[in-house]
Amino acid sequence: MRVIDVERSPMKLPGPLHVFNEGLAFLLELAALAFLARWGWDGAENVALRLLLAVAAPAAAAVLWGLFAAPRVRFRVPLAVVLCVKALVFGAAALALLGLGWPAWAVSFAVVALVNTALATVDRQAAMRRGA
Repeated sequence: MRVIDVERSPMKLPGPLHVFNEGLAFLLELAALAFLARWGWDGAENVALRLLLAVAAPAAAAVLWGLFAAPRVRFRVPLAVVLCVKALVFGAAALALLGLGWPAWAVSFAVVALVNTALATVDRQAAMRRGA
């Protein structure tokens, strides 16, 4: 059995797969915001509180993402921090789906977000190593 040394042979996604994965990442980010907004709206009886939660939950996620995980981040942080922010936002979205009573959607979203993030991370690391 052959073991692949990631340090020596980083995997770069083929062009079409790279474009697809980046587009999927954007759609997952938008979906996470929508799921958080829906959870916020369904999370309270009072209309004012519903509106507050429906705006505040996705806004907090968007600000956190924009500061630390967006392609053009405001603050450069280690990869581990970026991955933690992504896990927090995507995890919150999956929990929101679970809270809405959609467990199959929650698991599906979490799995797709995990695979997408893993592929994007490996792809970006390969590009950085090759100087692209």
